[in-house]
Amino acid sequence: MGYLFLSICSSVGVSLVMRLSAKRAKGSLCMLATNYLMCLFIALCFTGPANAAPALPGLGQALGLGAVNGILYLASFVIYQRSVARNGIVLSSTFMKLGLLVPIAVSVIWELPTIVQIVGFLIALVGIVFISGSKEDSARFSPGLILLLVLGGGANAMSEVFEEVGNKNLSSQFLLYTFGAALVLCVLLALFKKEQPNRYSLFYGFLIGIPNYFSARFLLLSLQSVPAMIAHPTYSAVSVAVVAVLGVCAFHERLSKKQWTAMALILLSLILLNL
Repeated sequence: MGYLFLSICSSVGVSLVMRLSAKRAKGSLCMLATNYLMCLFIALCFTGPANAAPALPGLGQALGLGAVNGILYLASFVIYQRSVARNGIVLSSTFMKLGLLVPIAVSVIWELPTIVQIVGFLIALVGIVFISGSKEDSARFSPGLILLLVLGGGANAMSEVFEEVGNKNLSSQFLLYTFGAALVLCVLLALFKKEQPNRYSLFYGFLIGIPNYFSARFLLLSLQSVPAMIAHPTYSAVSVAVVAVLGVCAFHERLSKKQWTAMALILLSLILLNL
């Protein structure tokens, strides 16, 4: 559970830095590209330039899965941006978080959950919807939300797929290829849109890249000891709850009674998921 805890902390760190960058950073694609550059640099530090493509079984598999994962990483972000403009941030965030349905569905292929874990998983879903929902949200449903769910969840599911079918000795290379593919595509997209960054977008991009990399790395490591049926809902639900608490304490944001109820449901779901 230690790696899962560290993954959650890293995920919360990404949200906090993005919250701090909201009013200063200009050029979201440039900030994202800088973030992926930092992720790629850290990945190279772990693998070593000489071991970026070692002659080990499953290298092509790691490269292919990593490239697909990088595409999903970037695509989910772009769709998320468009969905926020069309459907509002509340509905978009809800479907992004509900993407955990995808890795859970994939994990059933390798491990069957207990009845108690299924109940805990369903309660976690209710908690995530509650904590993201709002009576004031009037955005209308669109097919783009389903695409957002699939892409966001697909990115999380690729870690589970690699853990089950890939060579575990190539975990660092898998992340290297993931962030490398995302960086290349993001830079091309930024050039196509002729987006101009400012110093804050570069600064915050580098800051986001540090917890972003370790969030993915620790989640991948946690799947070696924690069943995916527990890891993915715990990762998503606790991250949402912690960010909500920090929003109240650090940024003086207010939570509704509905959202406080959701946090209680999330705590209950964690108990059931770990039985």
